[in-house]
Amino acid sequence: MKPIFVTGIGTGIGKTIVSAVLTELLQADYWKPIQAGDLEQTDTMTVQGLVINPRSGFHPEAYRLTQPFSPHKSAALDGITLDPERINIPETGNRLVIEGAGGLMVPINDHFLMLDLIKKFDAEVVLVSANYLGSINHTLLSLEVLRMHGVAVKGIIFNGDADHSSEKYILQYSDIFYLGRIPKMSPIDISSAVGPLSFLWKDL
Repeated sequence: MKPIFVTGIGTGIGKTIVSAVLTELLQADYWKPIQAGDLEQTDTMTVQGLVINPRSGFHPEAYRLTQPFSPHKSAALDGITLDPERINIPETGNRLVIEGAGGLMVPINDHFLMLDLIKKFDAEVVLVSANYLGSINHTLLSLEVLRMHGVAVKGIIFNGDADHSSEKYILQYSDIFYLGRIPKMSPIDISSAVGPLSFLWKDL
């Protein structure tokens, strides 16, 4: 079974929360290949703290960078160059949820993008979108890039507050599969998001 790669239409869009929900829903393993900054509270630590099922495993990052910038800039500030040949899917007998850094066109080095990593892994994408002024454009551009590169897309999840007009347009124009919505949560309780999504994932 192909891994699921969680990417977003931009940074700060909710990929980590979506990844936690999918990891819990599927009782999958979780992996963040590149962590840039926040090493005292990484995305892996966040997801591990949210997931409650006993089956999921959490795999170490291929790279842990000290600065909270795009991977190529963070790596340069740390005095290294990221090598995609060192970023390899961990061995597991379980389904795997992979969380990317930023969006599709985020650079890993001078010649390699996050999109290229998805293609290397032969992963299926779950695209995370959120509603803000400009999000229709960003969402449709992301879907078009995935289509142009022949990347399989499982569907889209909207994170946060609803905007039915924007979402309706995105779904109609792109004909993308709607996987559901994760509401804004404070405090975060992923169990409340797993139930509404579960019926959409029963055959995926």
